[in-house]
Amino acid sequence: MPRPKDEFDDLRPLEFREPEEVLDDDEMYTIYEIGRLLQGLEAEAELDVETENVLMDWAIPWLIKHADAFVFAEPSADDEPGYYGLA
Repeated sequence: MPRPKDEFDDLRPLEFREPEEVLDDDEMYTIYEIGRLLQGLEAEAELDVETENVLMDWAIPWLIKHADAFVFAEPSADDEPGYYGLA
C-alpha cells in the first residue's frame, strides 16, 4: 500500500552506477553476480532466494539501460545463466 512521503526521514535520488564502476574489464559475470556487485556485495556472496530475487529487480533494468556497454557469452549448460562483461 502506498505511504505518504512525509513518513520517511531519508529520501534520496535513485542513482545507478556506470558499468565501468561496477565490473572488472577482464571478467565475465552472471546476472546474479552483477546484482550482488550493484549492492556493494562480493560477487560470490551467499544470499537467500528472496534477496537474490530483489537484486534481480535492480540488475535487469541496469543491464538494459547500459546494454551497449556489454558483451554476452552463452551459458556453459542449458540450466545455467549466461555471462555479461564490458564491451
